[in-house]
Amino acid sequence: MTTLNPSLPLSNATLAAPNEAKTELAKITEAAHYLKSRTQAFPQVGIVLGTGLSSLVEEIKVAHTIGYEEIPHFPLSTVESHQGKLIFGELGGKEVVVMQGRFHYYEGYTMQQVVFPVRVMKLLGIEALLVSNAAGGLNAKYHLSDLMLIHDHINLLPDNPLRGQNIEALGVRFPDMSEPYSLDLIQKAKTIAEENHIFLHEGVYASVMGPNLETKAEYRYLRTIGADAVGMSTVPEVVAAAHMGLPVLAISVITDLCSSENLKKITIEEVIQAATQAEPNVTFLFTELIKTL
Repeated sequence: MTTLNPSLPLSNATLAAPNEAKTELAKITEAAHYLKSRTQAFPQVGIVLGTGLSSLVEEIKVAHTIGYEEIPHFPLSTVESHQGKLIFGELGGKEVVVMQGRFHYYEGYTMQQVVFPVRVMKLLGIEALLVSNAAGGLNAKYHLSDLMLIHDHINLLPDNPLRGQNIEALGVRFPDMSEPYSLDLIQKAKTIAEENHIFLHEGVYASVMGPNLETKAEYRYLRTIGADAVGMSTVPEVVAAAHMGLPVLAISVITDLCSSENLKKITIEEVIQAATQAEPNVTFLFTELIKTL
């Protein structure tokens, strides 16, 4: 696999790629070069913050804040609770780059656009990706604001970010997905949680298109096929990260209860409230985990 150095122009191997892949890679490289020129940053860890989970930024020693609208080819977040900023700074003694607001397929973006920022972060030099999301709890043992380490997922989205011509400079045509979530990072997170009396579930996350929530029958189906939580994000970013060989840790905050025993109507305000309640633990886990990297 060709390794890209974001400080260098596209290699001959890259320029020889098929047109579609070459065009996408050129966009990714242009965005990375722009961010390097603005920040001179060398982030070691990338972080994607989900709905209601933006307060981690308050713990960062911020060096640069760049709006998505300033970055070449970057999509714009249309979800009100997502601020749409890329934050560069220091957290846990490491340089980080943080997406304060992510993109979803239901917003009308292509899968290539959804994963574009993760690919840019890889070219900036990150060596690990930490992801958070708000999710519905399908497992009857889960409660509001509980945390779930994702150790596997079920992809029910109607498209895949790797569909089309493969970008060989980023990864192989058929990436292995037997361990999309790093077992090493999961074990480190579990140890940190145990030592600090933070309760963690560990389970399977199902990703669906949205934006509507699921019906009762759909919740039963998702539970039947093995999902412990359901949401509308994360899997595309993880697939793109696995394609590029990036270790991933992902945490779901249970923001509504979807098991037949607990199901009730929910509003986005209630989702954000439940996520906000869990924010301190997510922030602590991410910060302490980064210290170990």
